[in-house]
Amino acid sequence: MIVEKLLLHVLIVLVPVLIYSLMIENRKIGKSPYFLGFLYGASASLSMYFAYYDASLYWDLRYVPVVLAFFYGGPISGIITITALMITRTSMGGETLFLAYITAVLSCAVPYLMYNYFWKSPPKKRISLSIIIGSWPAFVQLIILLIYLYFNKGFVELNQVLLLYITVFGMIQIITVVLTAILNEAVIERNLMKDEIRRSEKQHTLGELAASIAHEVRNPLTVVKGFLQLMEGEDERHKNYYPLILSELGRAENIISDYLNFAKPEFKKIESFSLPLLVMELSILLNPYALKEGISLTHTIESDAVITTDRNQLKQALINILKNAVEATPKEGRVSIKLIEDGEHVKMIIRDTGKGMTKEQLSRVGSLFFSTKEKGTGLGTMVSARIIESMGGRVDYTSKLGKGTKVSVTLPLKMMFDEQPV
Repeated sequence: MIVEKLLLHVLIVLVPVLIYSLMIENRKIGKSPYFLGFLYGASASLSMYFAYYDASLYWDLRYVPVVLAFFYGGPISGIITITALMITRTSMGGETLFLAYITAVLSCAVPYLMYNYFWKSPPKKRISLSIIIGSWPAFVQLIILLIYLYFNKGFVELNQVLLLYITVFGMIQIITVVLTAILNEAVIERNLMKDEIRRSEKQHTLGELAASIAHEVRNPLTVVKGFLQLMEGEDERHKNYYPLILSELGRAENIISDYLNFAKPEFKKIESFSLPLLVMELSILLNPYALKEGISLTHTIESDAVITTDRNQLKQALINILKNAVEATPKEGRVSIKLIEDGEHVKMIIRDTGKGMTKEQLSRVGSLFFSTKEKGTGLGTMVSARIIESMGGRVDYTSKLGKGTKVSVTLPLKMMFDEQPV
């Protein structure tokens, strides 16, 4: 009978995961920790209401939703879930109510403390952590049960039955945690894949549009610029206007070049070079600009990595990112560059002490025509990300209002250029 009852609990635990998979597209509801807390709290409470009672004990999977709530919903979701569970347990009463409170506190402590580490881990490791931490509440319950039985001699004759129940309960709980963790990771991966497909489609469309427009506009600009250069020395009356006109035409050409570079980054000269030397060169190059703005620019090197790629393209991408960091930082602020190795990748972490960005602004970084600067177009950020992605790397942004922004540029130590634009 216990097996049938616990299998019902498995279905109860799976319901929030299924609802989450349907609602994840809705950013306001699907990703709300309060909504997830409500779902997992209801699941934990229902598990208790339909618990299997035998050997003077309640057998249910109430703590599986608690672990899932902390890991996949966050601390707020977990606290809501454990609160709902404790309210439900209080309403049920009983002589062992105080033991239930102790078990609840100990069971949720480890998932709460492991939350940040959990999300820093890759998906496969997250599943393993879910299994390990998901077994923690069962371990706590077992220890408290044994202590309770030790002080209640009347339960000794039930030890064989309890052993069978504990074994069945433990196996089903682990299976439930594995199943729900895999489903949660599948939902997250599917959502990330959808976002990546949408982003790739937008970039592809924009790239084709940018290339076609840029080619058409560049030709007449080149002709106009050429004739203006020929006429520059002939008409003395308007000689003061020519430098301004040529400067603006040059700026237009640069914008068009950026569009073309975004549409199809060209790696003209592939070479092996030292990343530490490039970081030092960037620091020296941009230090005068930073000092002019009253900003301290520093660098820390913890890697001697050598990579093979187009040095000029990578340099240009990093200059764009560093200039944005300097421009976002107020006077007497700091911008730092840190170079580290991370397995088969190398990371350049650029931090600033600027005003930071909201979650909405952060989600739009890299979009065309979005910039936190008054006259910015967002094109430089897009081009930088496009160049680095074409090298097999990625650019990640994290930011907090009033504290600044961190940009992580990750590049593989071994790059494959067969699949890259040439």
